[in-house]
Amino acid sequence: MQNQMNRVQNLKLVLWMIVGVATAVGITRFIFGLGATTNLTDATPWGIWIGFDVMAGVALAAGGFVITALFYILKREEFHSFVKAAVLTAFLGYIAVIVGLLFDLGLPWNIWHMIIFWNPHSPLFEVGWCVMLYTTVLLLEFSPVPLEEAGRYAKIRNFLLKFRFPLILLGIMLSTLHQSSLGSLFLIMPYKLYPLWYSNIMPIQFFISAVALGLMMVAFESLFSHWLYRREAETGNIARMGKVAVSVLSIYLAVKLIDIIISGELPLIYSGTWEANLFIVELLVSAIIPIIIFSIKKLRENSRWQWTGAIMVVVGMVFNRINVGGLTMLGATGDTYIPSWMEISISLGVVSAAVLVFMFAIEKFHIWESRPKHPEADASALPQFDRASETWLGPLPAAARTKYSLAFVFCFAVAFAFLPEHKIHSEGIEDVIVQKSRGGDKLFVDGNRDDYGVLFNHAKHVNDNGKETSCILCHHMNMPLDSNSGCWQCHQGMYTVTDVFNHDWHASASGARLKCNDCHSAASRRNAESSKKCEDCHNDLILQGSTIKVENYMAVSYTDALHELCVNCHRQKAAEIADKKDLPLCAICHQSLPAGYMDRMLKFRNPGKSYNHVVLPGAAVVPDKVQ
Repeated sequence: MQNQMNRVQNLKLVLWMIVGVATAVGITRFIFGLGATTNLTDATPWGIWIGFDVMAGVALAAGGFVITALFYILKREEFHSFVKAAVLTAFLGYIAVIVGLLFDLGLPWNIWHMIIFWNPHSPLFEVGWCVMLYTTVLLLEFSPVPLEEAGRYAKIRNFLLKFRFPLILLGIMLSTLHQSSLGSLFLIMPYKLYPLWYSNIMPIQFFISAVALGLMMVAFESLFSHWLYRREAETGNIARMGKVAVSVLSIYLAVKLIDIIISGELPLIYSGTWEANLFIVELLVSAIIPIIIFSIKKLRENSRWQWTGAIMVVVGMVFNRINVGGLTMLGATGDTYIPSWMEISISLGVVSAAVLVFMFAIEKFHIWESRPKHPEADASALPQFDRASETWLGPLPAAARTKYSLAFVFCFAVAFAFLPEHKIHSEGIEDVIVQKSRGGDKLFVDGNRDDYGVLFNHAKHVNDNGKETSCILCHHMNMPLDSNSGCWQCHQGMYTVTDVFNHDWHASASGARLKCNDCHSAASRRNAESSKKCEDCHNDLILQGSTIKVENYMAVSYTDALHELCVNCHRQKAAEIADKKDLPLCAICHQSLPAGYMDRMLKFRNPGKSYNHVVLPGAAVVPDKVQ
């Protein structure tokens, strides 16, 4: 018993230390942003928080729907003892995924937007909704367990038990949807994801691998928790689970290799590149070696080999998610990414917090047939002092809480001390001076000279919009003694507002040398409202007929000015063409849509009109065949 108590308390102490470090880093991340705590870049926006916390986290929590399906649907009674622990692990896993996602989102407070602002064409929309719904289902599915401890909630527990089977079916359905849809996210990355991992059937591969990972995660959790609390492991049932895992892993391996052969990418495995070696290691660890282990009866029924096989599948499948989630994209982006210690601490902190809650549930609720004796339950023990220097911290529960709190606070403070000082500050919006566009009749608009610009056909725009009279559509102000001044001359800040008036220059002896009374009347307060208008002195400042109004002569950023000007004009032109030809607005850009799509999307515009056709009427380009 003493060894068990030491084992449990030592693990909790370590977990609280990790949570302390993660809390300090987490506070820093939310105050100073991603740049202060991660090594992510624009080229590598997805790192360990997406690869491990989200993608691997969702897969690690797959044991909930796999075990419930085996027990309730396939009637495998031998897996009954795993059901409650599997559902609890799945519930905590999804909560950890949601918390981990908050750290990765640039604007985490907008995570609720998906509930209101729907984008049904996005796989992330489907994944997000399925995760939210499945987390709710898991909560309802697990709630009867803690409600056993409170008689006052017996009616609620009985009500939930009546709907257990519908909840299980709903959970299996939701898990199947989003486990596969995680693979759909990468279908749009054929040139970024390395070919050995990219596949048109990635949704199928993700689902099969999630089933295998869910099985082995439940096996690992059972082995670990029984070792921790010194209970006899369910070796026989885990051996049966390993036998099921052999079938699932064999299907996964066959599907993956056949797809690679059919796509003609088999030679890449022997190319000797680091991606090829990574792929071989991944397959060996995640599938090939575990298949061998669990296929041999003697090894399958040995607890040490069960540990080995379960850990290899868990590590291998997590490795697969990390590889797909960003690691194997580095070759295409040319970027380098090594997670910072702060990123790693957040990931470990989220997992550690989930493990602490799992241990609390194991000790407090009826998860197993008989709950383990709480390692800090002996509150009646009298204080014993072996040496005069020792201090009694109180009964065991109070002493444990004191040690955990001290470990948390100490590691919290140490983590703050090691945070990189040069990163813990806000640089604000980057100050970039806009450069003049290059070219003649066709201008290359590249204000910040990063070689990512827009080719603007200036001559065609002039000709299509009224030739000489078209200038006022874009050029609404001139610099003094100039005509048709370029955008960059006033909108000088790429992302920041520019003071076009420049009060200090007008008042300085080396500038305009104006006195206060030249612009402000003596009887009024000297502010922008009481001053003369600039056009009172500069007669040619505002172009005649210009519809763009200027207030306080504060020029918005270059990006805002051009985006607002170009987008609004194109939107107006598109609406005019659509109204003139009696077309839906989307026909201006989209050449084809599925049959019936327009009927569903445009009922609010023309309730009695039908657009039930594949090719939109009046489309500028009609494809040879619908893709």
